[in-house]
Amino acid sequence: MSLLVVGSVAFDALETPFGKTDKIVGGSASFISLSSSYFVKPVNIVAVVGGDFQKSDIEKFQEHGIDTTGLQIRENEKSFFWSGRYFNDMNSRETLVTELNVLEDFDPIIPDSYQNCEYLMLGNLAPQVQRTVIERLQNRPKLIVMDTMNFWMDVAYKELLKTIALVDVISINDEEARQLSKEYSLVKAAKKILAMGPKYVIIKKGEHGALLFSNDDMFYAPALPLDEVFDPTGAGDTFVGGFIGYLAKYGEATFYNMKNAVIHGSAMASFCVEKFGTERLLNLSDREIEKRVQQFSRLVQF
Repeated sequence: MSLLVVGSVAFDALETPFGKTDKIVGGSASFISLSSSYFVKPVNIVAVVGGDFQKSDIEKFQEHGIDTTGLQIRENEKSFFWSGRYFNDMNSRETLVTELNVLEDFDPIIPDSYQNCEYLMLGNLAPQVQRTVIERLQNRPKLIVMDTMNFWMDVAYKELLKTIALVDVISINDEEARQLSKEYSLVKAAKKILAMGPKYVIIKKGEHGALLFSNDDMFYAPALPLDEVFDPTGAGDTFVGGFIGYLAKYGEATFYNMKNAVIHGSAMASFCVEKFGTERLLNLSDREIEKRVQQFSRLVQF
């Protein structure tokens, strides 16, 4: 099943209670693509980087079955860069530096070989850019999933609503769900967001798991208690990567399959936080993933 991922490929510089990094590979499309590549290949990616992005990092994507035909490289410009510091609880963070660089005027060009994709994952980008991707596809995919953030609710609310109306699944965290819906109860929030157009709403609650809502059903997946969390950056993107990768593998977006996809996405996110950046996602085995999924299954059995 063909999967198209659109988002950012970037550099991050991170500081957590467990250590500090210089520039490392980050960005929503990086985490989503690497995570989903454990379930489906190829993963087609549309993103933009500057000439400072290393050829060796692009090759790492390719080694994981990620088709980089749609990765635009602007040789004389710099890649998107974000720097942040996490506090002791690892749930709150401070942004130190944000440099949009090539992302500021990103125009998502869809290669002909990416047309007719069956699954589309729209990573966190301006809602106008996300909608442009949908409009440029010759045929509507079987399933469109989007991620977004509170920044776009603040600066591009009307554009965001237009994009939400076009997708099948929206993935946001609990704070964003409350802001978007203006409801404190997440159950009420999900109902209001479903009324905006999507068939399914995923509300991520970080270390407290994730909720999946449709008009008729609800599912809760806990987070796996871990000995150590080194870096939560990209965990949400890794989650949706595992989620859509699983659905692309099994080919049918029933609520039953989506529950399984939430568990597999949660398993992938639990790996992501064990190391800085994408490091843990580069060296997983199928056996490790299956074992982690079994751990999640035991958490929800009674």
